[in-house]
Amino acid sequence: MMHKRNVLVFPAGTEIGLEINNALKHCKEVSLFGAGQNIPNHARFAFPEYHVLPSIHQSDWLPSLIALVTKLKIDYIFPAYDDVIVALSQAANQIPATIITSPTLSCEITRSKTATYRALARRIRVPHVYDSASEVTGYPVLVKPDRGQGSQGVKVINTEAELSQAMGEVCDPIICEYLPGEEFTVDCFSDRERGLLFAGARSRRRIRNGIAVNTTTEQLPQVWNIADVIGRTLSLRGAWFFQLKRAVDGELTLLEVAPRIAGAMAAHRVIGVNFPLLSIFEHERVNIKLLTNPGQIELDRALSNRYRYQLDFGTAYIDLDDTLILNGQVNLQVVKFIYQCINQGKQIKLITRHQSDLGETLRKHRLLNLFDDILHITEGTTKSSLITERNAIFIDDSFAERMEVSQHCGISTFDGSMLEVLTERVEFTNGE
Repeated sequence: MMHKRNVLVFPAGTEIGLEINNALKHCKEVSLFGAGQNIPNHARFAFPEYHVLPSIHQSDWLPSLIALVTKLKIDYIFPAYDDVIVALSQAANQIPATIITSPTLSCEITRSKTATYRALARRIRVPHVYDSASEVTGYPVLVKPDRGQGSQGVKVINTEAELSQAMGEVCDPIICEYLPGEEFTVDCFSDRERGLLFAGARSRRRIRNGIAVNTTTEQLPQVWNIADVIGRTLSLRGAWFFQLKRAVDGELTLLEVAPRIAGAMAAHRVIGVNFPLLSIFEHERVNIKLLTNPGQIELDRALSNRYRYQLDFGTAYIDLDDTLILNGQVNLQVVKFIYQCINQGKQIKLITRHQSDLGETLRKHRLLNLFDDILHITEGTTKSSLITERNAIFIDDSFAERMEVSQHCGISTFDGSMLEVLTERVEFTNGE
């Protein structure tokens, strides 16, 4: 019987944590758990279980984590924030689970931009770092936190006055050469013995709060050699990434390195590189082979909706025309809801005034055998007269039909625009 690994993502509510969830939630090898602070965040909706843990900046974070890991019998922990990577790596000997990241020294070096640049300066191009503001003789320059991530806290400086102000505003500031060109992220995967197995570049076309929300995979042959040098020099293993930007002369120059999953690694995951799962296999010393599909991927990320909504029902009555079949095509949201009900053991009944051959219409759209009952009604018969269960719901595009059923049956009714509250509904039963 296959061993199923219990995997904890901490903190689960970051973009990193959500990508790990997306990558692993359909993998038969993994049972997934999320953890983080007792604050509103999307992880409570996305993960099968969400458990409250203190921040690593609180004194009791490590005993609390150890207790949770022991209780849940966690095999692996994915740190999902940059400071957490270092904290968990440094405490790894006390935690009864494996931390999925690179060696501690690698995590410590990459958390500091100046330490990263020093380690790599003689091997690849890194930006010039000024020792002090007095060394700056020309503008623009860049001021950014030494321990920042993405583009958070980065300021483009054009005057001496701006520089003086920025040095007082930015935490642990460094002054760097300004790089005006295109920006890229390179998603990487390394095996501790075989070295670099994957390096795929993607352009960062639209950035929000330091996160690439529009990114496109790119063919940049020169990044393989850069990735190989970084990976070997810093002893990186499993999933990691680095960011580059073109300098004034067009040469690709390093911005930062991170020994973790990136939120937009999905752009390469969907062509075959499941970085979190492969990182587990790398730790287990599985002989990893990669199979990727060809073609360019553009990934655009936007807000998605999840709902907490208390609704108990045992039967769903669903209309056909303009509900299940809309504009001559099967409504995928409704089909998703139908199979969700099937998985939960709920009854599905089709209730319709369809004017044509109903059997032929269902066959044409391959919708036969989905329903526990089919109620084909004629003019003059109300739909409410055929709804007998008290714990039912009714889904229909017609406001008049919904109103009639609501008044006579006293049950909840929905149209297509409301249905996501059922398909994206999350019940909280664990870890709260």
